[in-house]
Amino acid sequence: MDSICTSGNTGGDDVWDLDIEPHASVLSLRLGEVWRYRDLLYLFVRRDIVSFYKQTILGPLWFFVQPLLTTSIYVLVFGRIAGLSTDGLPQVLFYLCGITFWNYFSECFTKTATVFRDNASLFGKVYFPRIITPLSIVLSNLFRFAIQFLLFLLIAGYYYWRGEVHLQLTVLLFPLLVAIMAVLGLGLGMLFSAMTTKYRDMAFLLQFGVQLLMYASPVIYPFSQIPEKLQPLFAWNPLVPVFEAARHGFLGSGSVSPVGIAYSVLFSIGVFLISTLIFNRVERTFMDTV
Repeated sequence: MDSICTSGNTGGDDVWDLDIEPHASVLSLRLGEVWRYRDLLYLFVRRDIVSFYKQTILGPLWFFVQPLLTTSIYVLVFGRIAGLSTDGLPQVLFYLCGITFWNYFSECFTKTATVFRDNASLFGKVYFPRIITPLSIVLSNLFRFAIQFLLFLLIAGYYYWRGEVHLQLTVLLFPLLVAIMAVLGLGLGMLFSAMTTKYRDMAFLLQFGVQLLMYASPVIYPFSQIPEKLQPLFAWNPLVPVFEAARHGFLGSGSVSPVGIAYSVLFSIGVFLISTLIFNRVERTFMDTV
């Protein structure tokens, strides 16, 4: 690949300020290069946040409206009609907790999964570390998650005041739980993004797969309501310990498994490393297949 020369020559020899070269290793993240392009990362994050509510009537209020509407529907359908248990927790708080955490993971997953397809025209014109694009998605979604999580805390504060729910020490795991969802969503998204460049039908399976994963996670039901013979099967889902620990920490219900948390951490890191290897390999030739 050609280098970029931005300075004059010294003694007849060209002085190169920047060399654009192929990756030395497909597993290398080249974090130094990502740091060098941090301004571009900031611009991508800002673009994602602004474009979400630009030319909308309610603007940033959609960050609050979406989880409230979804919670209302879940309370009506799953709480009142289906009569699903919430382990004695207020239904509004139970579903809002699950929705807030699930929205962050699913947004990271689904939007990262279309990185190559959505940015093909940009990738074909200018060079920058491709991993900046999925990283910007995770960071911009973190901003939305913070707003929706604030809404959850405001509503939870009312129930704290009434003494219906109580904080637990497990709440200290909150940064780790968010990190697990971010890394897992980023890893799975990059994996699907790399696969869809060659196998287009994988994109059609994505939305179905995300919905299936939601029902396989304790978002609208507590883990305690899963039949005992099926619990070992559901335990393979790395999101199960995350949702259970979140509800235990903020609402005082659910269960916390140190083994489960450790499994989620290792699973997320493993998926991220494998997907990075595939992502770096595909980015070299994806313009020939997209």
